[in-house]
Amino acid sequence: MSRTSQGSDGESPTLAELLLAHEHSADTGLLFEEQQWSWAEYIDECHRYAGLLRELTADADPPHIGVLLDNLPEFAFLLGGAAFGGVVLVGLNPNRSARALAEDVDKSDCAAIVTESRHLSLLSDQPLPPSRVHQVDSNPWTRAVARSAPMSLPGAAEDLFMLVFTSGTAGSPKAVRCTHRKFAAAGVTLRGKLGLTPEDVAYVPMPLFHSNALIAGWSIALASGAAFALRRTFSANEFVHDLHRFGATYTNYVGKPLSYVLSTPEQPSDDRTPLRIAYGNEGSPRDIARFAERFGCSVVDGYGSTEGGIAVGRTPDTPPNALGPLPDGVAVVDPSTGSPCPAAQFDREGRLHNPDEAIGELVNTAGAGTFEGYYRDPDAEAERVRDGRYFSGDLAYRDDGGFCYFAGRSSEWMRVDGENMATVPVERALLRHPAIADVAVYAVPDTRTGDQIMAAVVPEPGAELDVPALGEFLAEQGELGPKQYPRFVRILAELPRTDTFKVSKQPLMRQRWSTSDPVWWRPQQWARESSPNAQSSAAAAGGRTRTGGSAEPTHPHYERLDPEHSAVLDAAVDSGTDSP
Repeated sequence: MSRTSQGSDGESPTLAELLLAHEHSADTGLLFEEQQWSWAEYIDECHRYAGLLRELTADADPPHIGVLLDNLPEFAFLLGGAAFGGVVLVGLNPNRSARALAEDVDKSDCAAIVTESRHLSLLSDQPLPPSRVHQVDSNPWTRAVARSAPMSLPGAAEDLFMLVFTSGTAGSPKAVRCTHRKFAAAGVTLRGKLGLTPEDVAYVPMPLFHSNALIAGWSIALASGAAFALRRTFSANEFVHDLHRFGATYTNYVGKPLSYVLSTPEQPSDDRTPLRIAYGNEGSPRDIARFAERFGCSVVDGYGSTEGGIAVGRTPDTPPNALGPLPDGVAVVDPSTGSPCPAAQFDREGRLHNPDEAIGELVNTAGAGTFEGYYRDPDAEAERVRDGRYFSGDLAYRDDGGFCYFAGRSSEWMRVDGENMATVPVERALLRHPAIADVAVYAVPDTRTGDQIMAAVVPEPGAELDVPALGEFLAEQGELGPKQYPRFVRILAELPRTDTFKVSKQPLMRQRWSTSDPVWWRPQQWARESSPNAQSSAAAAGGRTRTGGSAEPTHPHYERLDPEHSAVLDAAVDSGTDSP
């Protein structure tokens, strides 16, 4: 029988201690496709991998091994082997280019790489000799594991365990230092928060090279004794089948997978799966509610990052669009003064009345949290931690009740007519449209100065989106000011995403309106006509009215952007002249 563990000194246990709590357990520990291992068998194999990893890094300083694998059992054995062998794994993303992977390997000082045949072509630009590249689906690897002497030289809590690259949504991915303590403590915390036990089965479809699966999948299984079931790569179509096949009671997610699963046809067995908890981050309120209803489970969505400097969790009384209550020591700070921003004020329609003063950067004023630094990147680390504070790079605002609302990345500030605008409030309003499935809002250059707002919109399958009437819909939502309406709307089949399902806005910002996708725009004059004085003048002049005689709010009408106007806009941006 598996048991849970505390550290030998009463503090958070190490990863090795979490593993050894199950070393004699005959309970199922690992599942993959039609294979399964008991916890005892899994830990025995991890000891063998520990010995092999030590052999592979015998002459290496530092002893870093890159892992370029899908979610295979061998990845799980490597994780346990690193916990017992005192070596450092480097999670490599198989969806990056060969050149980018070569940079990642060089940046992280990999002495060897463990991969599989399907990813071997991605290593064509590697500086490492072929003898330093090992394939888990080869006979030499199988023989090497079989003859390896089991080893247990577990790392201390403060020792480096893994380098995990960030998603790269705001620049090049950075290698985050993750110690044994970071993963072990997170697993123990989540075990207590979510109540997982050895009776549970954790289904892990997110990639193991990313922190979400490592913490919310592997680490929580170690801490709770729950079996963990791996999926080679995420599949929305196979999600429900896997829940039934593995008897999964828990799963993790990050970003868009909830929406992908919800886009599959509903099945009569959906609400009869054993799933009781889905835990992750960046799910939309609409998807969270629909997923919970369809599968009859609880969805626990929180805020966090690979760095771990700040974590915000939802509570039962959290408002629908909020992340959760701000933890002690975490504040929304004015980046220019370092002082806390005042609470958000909302008008009668629920619109944010004071965005300029309420929106700031989410900062841990008490310290770096669980952030343990970037590997070989002192400049990025110094930017993240300044004056004893951790700066998340995320924009947010808080209400009078202390609840925090995400407003976008600090790199996504839009400067429109001299005012700072955040992206998320605009995205939130657009996502209420029944014909819109997904949206990304971002800045494009104003032809005079500052930015204009552009929205890339993915329609619901089979839905017909009336773009010319989109301005009227946004006006009816009552939460956007005139300057927050997108000037450009691009219709596309899907948004570009990172390999951890986060939207990548950089390609969209580079393309602007110069794309083969349909682009709609509104005349620049609307922004001026929508000022309070202009609206008063329009009403006084007998503007359109609703039933009952009240003046109808002014809203933009979108027109199709033709190639001629697109070229004019490009020329105006390049030359700095005005445009229509």
